[in-house]
Amino acid sequence: MNQFVMSKKIYLLLIISILFSIPGNAQEVRKYTFEEIIYIARQNSPMAIMSRHRFRQSYWEFRTHKAEFLPTLTLNSQLPDLDRSIVSDFLDDGTEAFIPRNRIKNSFNVELEQNIGFTGGSIFVSSDLQRIDILGSDGVTSYLSNPISVGIRQPINGYNDLRWLKEIEPLKYETAKKEYINDIEQVTLRSVNYFFDLAVAQKNIEIAELNYANADTLYRIASGRYQLGTIAENDLLQMELAYLNTGTALNEANIDLEIKKFQMNSFLGLGQDENIELIIPAEIPELYIDLNRALEEAWKSNPDIMDRKRQLLEANRDVERTKSEKGLNAMLYANFGLTQQANLLNEVYLNPQDQEVVRLGIEIPILDWGLGRGKYKMAQSALELTRTTVQQAEMDFQQEVYLAVMQFNLQDDQLEIAFKADIIGEKRFEVTKQRFLIGRISVLDLNVAQTEKDQATRSYLSALRNYWNYFYNLRSLTLYNWVEDSRLEEDFDALIE
Repeated sequence: MNQFVMSKKIYLLLIISILFSIPGNAQEVRKYTFEEIIYIARQNSPMAIMSRHRFRQSYWEFRTHKAEFLPTLTLNSQLPDLDRSIVSDFLDDGTEAFIPRNRIKNSFNVELEQNIGFTGGSIFVSSDLQRIDILGSDGVTSYLSNPISVGIRQPINGYNDLRWLKEIEPLKYETAKKEYINDIEQVTLRSVNYFFDLAVAQKNIEIAELNYANADTLYRIASGRYQLGTIAENDLLQMELAYLNTGTALNEANIDLEIKKFQMNSFLGLGQDENIELIIPAEIPELYIDLNRALEEAWKSNPDIMDRKRQLLEANRDVERTKSEKGLNAMLYANFGLTQQANLLNEVYLNPQDQEVVRLGIEIPILDWGLGRGKYKMAQSALELTRTTVQQAEMDFQQEVYLAVMQFNLQDDQLEIAFKADIIGEKRFEVTKQRFLIGRISVLDLNVAQTEKDQATRSYLSALRNYWNYFYNLRSLTLYNWVEDSRLEEDFDALIE
């Protein structure tokens, strides 16, 4: 039975050795530090690339908003407008009849328009020229010109959408900047987890290989002692079982390592045949974060806080708009300029006449069955809901920052304890191993020491992961570099190139 188990074990090890000796895994190993992995992730990972594209979209939305407050020059023309048809018209004697129409009309218009943010209206300057050709034996050509016209379009209802846009859109853009920085910090957080996933897998390989070598040596020693009759068969079987288990653990650790390498390469956007080996960081910055300072920086820079300000502004805007819509709505249009008509092009600009157009449109709801009032009340309720939601979210955010600071400030002590426990676990195992070799302790004591040694090593890596997770989580909440004592910044001009 023992020979069958051993043969099966050797067969499994042979399969694993063949599996991990394929050409893709025989390539040169590239070593990366913790900082290098973070840098690659922030620059080249698909997450970082998508974040850059989202920011560019926000940038062009803001540029579009700014263009609304700049002059626009528009050219409109109809070249030609041919109309050959029979239409209904009134004759000179007042009777209506169907008469043929046969004409070509051409028009050309240039208009310069400027929105007025203060009033919500717009002013314009335009110039246009029209020509009509009556076709047929008695054809006539005539021209109509408006060399210059100055006008204004102005809504009169108390609501100015342009004013609200001037408040909301810059805030949205500033929020987009902070969101991009926060997105990159989230990329960093992800890279921390991928780094330690792979680091743990590497450490598990080291542990598994060492345990397998130790188990092999100890099993051979135990076999010799059993032959001499100095240990019982039960102890020998226990050593054999431990040896087999370490072989299984080694196989599983190899497979897990390849999986973690694949995940890391995918996250970083590297080739899947990239053979990575990580250098675990040995030092941490000496930091103690002041809670009040962290809250101050978070309120200034966190994109969620800025976005909630935008939500309140938009809710107030909706209230003002619906309030204006349920009352009087009016639109003033005024146009002052010059005009002239002639049968020859060179005469159409001679001695132009004054032209004035003033138009005031008024709309007053008389019976709408409470439609306008209902929309206004809904907007008010939405405002109160938004205000309450924002207040609750701000309280939760303050609590989140508080917990993040408290957790981070504890991590250096936790890491120091885990580091000492790792060293002690290693020393204890070596002492226990030597005592076992001279027959002073049992196999059970040796297995316990080995298990505690392995657990202490993994606990140290877990404490190191927690430290950097809490560190970068706090950076993400505050958008502040606590090591360099400065706010996190980005070269946004370079991002939009």
